[in-house]
Amino acid sequence: MGTPVGIDRTTIDLNSDVGESFGMYTLGDDAAIISSVSSVNVAGGFHAGDPSTIRATCAAAAAAGVTVGAHPGYRDLAGFGRRFIDMEPAELSNDVIYQIGAVQALARAAGTSVRYVKPHGALYNAIAHHPVQAQAVLDAILTVDPTLPLMTLPGSEVGRLARASGLRTVAEAFADRAYNADGSLVSRTRPGAVLHSVSAVTDQVLRLVLEGQVVAIDGTVIDMPVESICLHGDTPDAVTLAAAIRFALVGAGVTIQSFV
Repeated sequence: MGTPVGIDRTTIDLNSDVGESFGMYTLGDDAAIISSVSSVNVAGGFHAGDPSTIRATCAAAAAAGVTVGAHPGYRDLAGFGRRFIDMEPAELSNDVIYQIGAVQALARAAGTSVRYVKPHGALYNAIAHHPVQAQAVLDAILTVDPTLPLMTLPGSEVGRLARASGLRTVAEAFADRAYNADGSLVSRTRPGAVLHSVSAVTDQVLRLVLEGQVVAIDGTVIDMPVESICLHGDTPDAVTLAAAIRFALVGAGVTIQSFV
């Protein structure tokens, strides 16, 4: 199938979740990941991260010329934000406002600024189909800064609501995650949910970028035009995978460039 109309296949944004260390606990190699991507999603302190980590991560991104996004999640340090929490909408909005604000302030202290928002983990997955929580997250972004784009899954409920409210959305796909036939992510509890081999990951990324498609876990081919590809920084061999993805894209004539 040809490239979908309106999608530029000469450039792509690569994003990664960073700043997820906490206190004396280190998670991922942020410095190496930052060298391979064009945008970073900096944890806001509720699922991971702390003030010193947030500021240092923003400073590293600024030094590398990498775009900073706020990465809010559920208040779930123990579960790394990967467990759904049934919250009152106003409480969820306030939690998201709090986290965006924290990253904004520390980014400014580090000489940069927050340019977009990408929810984390279970919150990201919930707002793809949960209209109440989706609206709560949107209300938070619109309250803080309605010019901040929202990064989300293509075809998601939050994307539909965001466009109706005039908020820009940025469709993303995942380099190392398997997809269901409906375009949702395969649950991490299922075998094969995370791709580990360099060839599988690079093949998926090249098809997404060059053809706007992804092959679901059952073999279904899904049209999925996206503006950004996410590389998880906390998975095994994340640094190797990030470098391999960048090498494959550049070799295919694709420029790595932030969507902002």
